[in-house]
Amino acid sequence: MVEKSRVMNSLKKVIDPETGIDIVSMGLIKSIEIDAGRVRIEFSPTTPFCPLVGYITERIKEAVKTEGAKEVEVEVVL
Repeated sequence: MVEKSRVMNSLKKVIDPETGIDIVSMGLIKSIEIDAGRVRIEFSPTTPFCPLVGYITERIKEAVKTEGAKEVEVEVVL
């Protein structure tokens, strides 16, 4: 079973390459929803035209899958 607290801990390992700070500490994770092993995350980049959105989104998916998620959806919200 995927737990929200473990997902958050995994997301703390995702570092914004421009700042060197993890995305949780920066307040970039807006919501996490978990349903039957599927995880949906709302992520807000530091700027609307952040060139690293794709990179960070993939790191988020990788981190959450280590917690046993069957499927990870990342929605970028501004």
